[in-house]
Amino acid sequence: MPARDPRPAAGDRPERSADRRSRRASQAEPPDGPPLRRRTAEEPRRRTAEAPDRVDARPARRPAPHSRTTGLTARRAATLAAAQVGDLTGRTPEGITSLDRGEEGWEVGVEVLETRRVPDSNDILAVYRVVLDNDGDLVSFRRERRYLRGRTEEDS
Repeated sequence: MPARDPRPAAGDRPERSADRRSRRASQAEPPDGPPLRRRTAEEPRRRTAEAPDRVDARPARRPAPHSRTTGLTARRAATLAAAQVGDLTGRTPEGITSLDRGEEGWEVGVEVLETRRVPDSNDILAVYRVVLDNDGDLVSFRRERRYLRGRTEEDS
């Protein structure tokens, strides 16, 4: 029995990626004009001649949900609160534990590493409650509780 050649015959050769790219490019080009290109941020939107009431670009994205009276978002409130706690305590914020929107502004829970120990499960963490007004200015902050990293709330 003759040995089989593992290489495919000339007509059976698999398609190469360059061939696929050129075929895709020719398919994407409209038959009556140049290929389409994306609009850059600086370019204004144009109305099309075929449908003057339609815009040829994607519709604008809806803005992120803001607070009731200003542009302070939940993400921005959390970032400001963590930075304020870090500045006031001189310690490293570990994360945000809670975030509540009230009539007066934002109330944020910030977890802070108070004392580093070996092993890490013995680190002492604290949760600070921070209140920011609608403009993002600090109204109050206080430490609510301290605990070991390795302990859950039920263990405390």
